Amino acid sequence: MKSVVLCGSRRYKKEVFEFAQKLEKRGIVVFKPIMNTNTKISNLEEDLKRFAFLGLTWHHLEFIRKVDVVFIYNKDGYIGVSSTLEMGAAAVLGKPIYALEKDSNELSRNVLIDKVVGSAEELIKYLK
Repeated sequence: MKSVVLCGSRRYKKEVFEFAQKLEKRGIVVFKPIMNTNTKISNLEEDLKRFAFLGLTWHHLEFIRKVDVVFIYNKDGYIGVSSTLEMGAAAVLGKPIYALEKDSNELSRNVLIDKVVGSAEELIKYLK
């Protein structure tokens, strides 16, 4: 069974974790984003805030380096700044990029998506 890292916006945190749970129940190794929703991080001094986000970013990039497949959870076609960065890293590392939907706004992101899969069940078929 292949491993997958999930990437997506904090606005879909609940859905991303539900998606991950479906994959995990089928025995797939899933690396999930931290998706920090702690608003206190915004109140940190700038150097500490920078360090916190640096750690979060490198942590997720390390997941991308380790896995077989990158999945972009882009409900309604939305791909944010962090997921764009993660797609670029995946492309450079030669990782297949699957997404929930086509990108709604940016053709240069769309060309990085190898396959659109509309559900966890459909993704599972490609991971076997």
